Amino acid sequence: MTRSVGVVLPAYHPDVDRLAAYVDALHETVSPEVIRVELDAAEPSVRDRLASLPVTVNEASTRRGKGAAITAGFEALSTDVVAFADADGSTPAASVADVLRPVVAGDADLAVGSRRHPDATVQSHQTVARRHLGDGFAWLARRLLDVHLYDYQCGAKALTRDAWERVRTHLTEPGFAWDIELVAIADAADCRIVEVPVVWEDRPESTVSPVRTTLRLGRGLIAARHRARLLRDDRLHTLLDRQRESPPSLVDRDHR
Repeated sequence: MTRSVGVVLPAYHPDVDRLAAYVDALHETVSPEVIRVELDAAEPSVRDRLASLPVTVNEASTRRGKGAAITAGFEALSTDVVAFADADGSTPAASVADVLRPVVAGDADLAVGSRRHPDATVQSHQTVARRHLGDGFAWLARRLLDVHLYDYQCGAKALTRDAWERVRTHLTEPGFAWDIELVAIADAADCRIVEVPVVWEDRPESTVSPVRTTLRLGRGLIAARHRARLLRDDRLHTLLDRQRESPPSLVDRDHR
């Protein structure tokens, strides 16, 4: 049985021409049932131009953050497989298809795109500072988490509907740390995780501030480790959690 696929593109101040070309490439290469653009704090001109694209657009008046936007998109989809990719097209459509393949085939519950995998192809490198910060974060994540990957933050991931149902109420990070939390929680929920090398091109005009984002990722990594250990009924982390109020999940926040 063929599994239906839905793709979410979180977008904040997108380059509309680049996004339009990416949408066309995804339709041609991936053939998803739906592409859903989760648009944050857009100018009217951006909104008007997106209206002509073969996508479903959901707009928020404020910047929700990457994790909150993807979560909203996944919650709205009804497909068998849900996936997301960065709207700047840094992971080309052919690589998104590679990430989807093991999930659609039933060989994995979560597929994680990887630009740091030995078999990945990096067509345009980051600045030295961003590359060192990213490498350092990946090194630290491999030592703190129970799931060991080359890359936790690449903007292309896919998972089954069942896997999403297993992790959705445990995800709390609204920003870029959502990726690392997704991987940590999926591992703690005994999802089958595969890492897929991708072709990747850095976008120097990204809205991401490398230093601030890395600091937030560090805090998010510690929180993700804690929440994953809670899901595994770790006695120490259960004791620690009794001493503080846990944040509500992203899906619960939507209903408050």
